[in-house]
Order: sequence, then structure tokens, then C-alpha cells
Amino acid sequence: MLFRSSLARRFLKGAAATLALVGLTACVPSTGPVISTSNPVPVALLVPSGSGDSGDALIAQSLENAARLAISDLDGVKIDLRVYSTAGKPATAAAAAQKAVAEGAKIIVGPLYGAAANAAGKAVAGNGVNVLTFSNNTEIAGGNVFVLGSTFENTANRLVNYATSQGKRNILIVHADTVPGQVGRNAIMGAINASSASSAGTVAYKYSQDGVIAAVAEIKAAVEQNAPDTIFLTASTSGALPLFSQMLPEAGIDPQTVQYIGLTRWDLPSQTVALPGVQGSWFARPDEALSRAYTDRYAQAYGGLPHNLSGLAYDGIAAIGALVKAGKSNALTTSALTQGAGFQGVNGIFRLRSDGTNERGLAVVTIRDKQVVTLDPAPKSFGGFGF
Repeated sequence: MLFRSSLARRFLKGAAATLALVGLTACVPSTGPVISTSNPVPVALLVPSGSGDSGDALIAQSLENAARLAISDLDGVKIDLRVYSTAGKPATAAAAAQKAVAEGAKIIVGPLYGAAANAAGKAVAGNGVNVLTFSNNTEIAGGNVFVLGSTFENTANRLVNYATSQGKRNILIVHADTVPGQVGRNAIMGAINASSASSAGTVAYKYSQDGVIAAVAEIKAAVEQNAPDTIFLTASTSGALPLFSQMLPEAGIDPQTVQYIGLTRWDLPSQTVALPGVQGSWFARPDEALSRAYTDRYAQAYGGLPHNLSGLAYDGIAAIGALVKAGKSNALTTSALTQGAGFQGVNGIFRLRSDGTNERGLAVVTIRDKQVVTLDPAPKSFGGFGF
């Protein structure tokens, strides 16, 4: 453990150094906040504590821990971190953002929930302060709000592009008739339309056991009629996936003949990889070696495991540190944040786009003999990755 932890420490400090190297590739316009890079840069961290929910409190502490870990790994950059509670509520988040800016914050990292992030962004838009939210809701992205969370669009693009490279081009979408399911469907359809693939139709199901059972017959009919070579499911391991993974093969839709692809991670919880119906499936996940290094480093520093969202706080602080290290007074402007080379985060490369969304480098993996096997590694840079 000590050996791996020392490797993790070197990785994370190396990540900050790499960030400094790729942080700025060209001069950027002086729009937005002006900072003094010779003094500690005031950064506000908005976390969902204060809601009375123990889950929110746990996430809030893990996000703060990760942010402070990132600060400790910065080389020669001083961050003055100020932490504000949002209680997970839009009005509280807006007030916290305004207070943070009034107290000198030049950029905001957080909050977590989409509605709160949207409110915070609007509250400080007139001050020219950018907000790097932990949300993955692209509906709120744009203007001064950037989402750090992994998005359905990013995952769908990665998987559809990989599928077409493997000759899989006729894709049937299966999605829950819920807001997340519809967002996932739209992301997959957008990825199909932007590629050489074609749609073999969509099947929606009610988010219930009876709804899933009823959908199996519809999926089988769509397979017989449209002959897809791929079924792309939005189902998660905590939702309909276990039932689909049993019933679709039983209905004669052989995963060895029709490729199953998941929009969410099918290796969490770990016992999911033992399900017969997911063998040979594809899904995407961050670089596992980098993720383990971060987990080890966090555990060494705090004596426990990080929340799976905490790496977003590390990424946000590390990106800010890299840009500040370049010594530019306009380091936290929109143009600087969206420079094309991107950043090295704790889960791999990422970059922020001018529309407020992000791109993250993901590995494509499969489940083989109840083990996760990498088919296509996460890219190390954005050059030639096809974004």
C-alpha cells in the first residue's frame, strides 16, 4: 500500500506539472476576471453541506478533501480556498455565490446539483466570474457555467465511434421512459447522427419490472424487423440492467450475435460482471490506473476512500492551478479555461468546451469471463481522438 501510495503521490504531482505544460497554448483575450498570479488566488468551493442529508454531508466533505489535496499538489501556485455551503438548494447556492464574489473569489468550483449550479451561475454572471460545476447536466451549461461531470454525450460519442470502427453500424436504442432515459436516448441519437452509424429505431420502457418485461417483446420485434447489429441500453446496474441481461438472451437475442453496449458503467457494483447476460458487453470508463492512483493518494491523506464524485473537485482546482502557474492575469477567463489542449485530471484527460460542456478521455472495456478487459485504452491526449 505504501508503495502504491508513493506512486499515487508522484502521479498526482506529475498531473499538476502536466497541467502546467498544457494549460495555455496561445494568448487569450483579457475578458473576465483579472488576477494577480503573484498572490494567493481566491477560489470559492460550493458544496452541498447544510441540507441535513447525511449523503450530502459525506459528498461535501469528500469534495473539500479532494480540493485541498489538489492544492497541496500544486507546485508554486497558491490558492486561497474559501468553502461555502449551498444546502443543495438553488436560492442558497445563488446567495453563496454572490457572497463568495463579494468576498473576492475570482472563480467558483461547484456546486453539485444542476439547479443550484444554474442559480449560482446566473447570480454572478454580471461579475464575469466563471462557475465550474460538478454537475453533468448539459442543459445548464453555457455562458459562465461549465460542467465538470462526465456527460452522456461524451460517453455516447466514445462508444458509437468505437462501435463503427469495429463494423457495428446499425444501432437500436433501448431507454427508460424517464428524464435520465430520454436524455440518454438523445445523447446516443446525437452520437449516431454525427457518425457513420445508422439508427435501427428506439424502444422505450416504463421504469418498472412490468415495464421491462413488456419491453423485451418490443425489443425482439425490433431486432427481427430492423436487424440491428448493436443494442445500446441506457439501463444502469441499479435499475433495469440485471433484468434485461437475463431476459434478452432468454428471448433469443444472443449477446454473442448482437453487441450489447451500456451508456453507464456495468462494472459497479463489482458483482454485476458475473451476470451471464453482460458477458461480451461494451461500456466506457475512465483510465483505471489513474483512478486507482487517486484513490490511494486520497486514502493516504484522509484515511478513507473518496466519494466517486470527489475527483471532479481535484480536477477543477488542478486546472485552475495550471492556468495560474502560467503567470497570466487573464488565466481564469473563458478563453483560458477552454484552451484546446485540455488538462490531465485524476481520471484522465479532459477539456472544457466553449458551450460549457466537456470532453473526457475514456477507455472502452468489455466483460470477459467475469473480468473487465480493456478493448481500447483511454487516450493520453486529444490529438487524433476524434472529438
